[in-house]
Amino acid sequence: QVQLVESGGGLVQAGGSLRLSCAASGRTFSRYAMGWFRQAPGKEREFVAAISWSGGSTDYADSVKGRFTISRANAKNTVFLQMNSLKPEDTAVYYCAAAVMANIIPRPIAYDYWGQGTQVTVSS
Repeated sequence: QVQLVESGGGLVQAGGSLRLSCAASGRTFSRYAMGWFRQAPGKEREFVAAISWSGGSTDYADSVKGRFTISRANAKNTVFLQMNSLKPEDTAVYYCAAAVMANIIPRPIAYDYWGQGTQVTVSS
């Protein structure tokens, strides 16, 4: 069982940066691949980024490649999402998720545990 708590969301102007954090409970955090997803009003939840249990593999949605970076600190049971050059279309609730998987799968259905989400709003 893993409990996830996101933080770091807020209001930022276009072109700005935010760093999201996701703190996980439990002693087996390092076993889990971690993902970030987002959901804007009226839209489906979409994949943003994911990282393998070791941190050796990452994957990004095309819309955020080159702007967002996912990382993790297993000793601190935390995964991060550094978001740079933010755009108004990045506005959404951002969720972190965890799953035991050998290969990163960029689909929400593959993840077992979810946080409550943190709001990111980018103004133009």
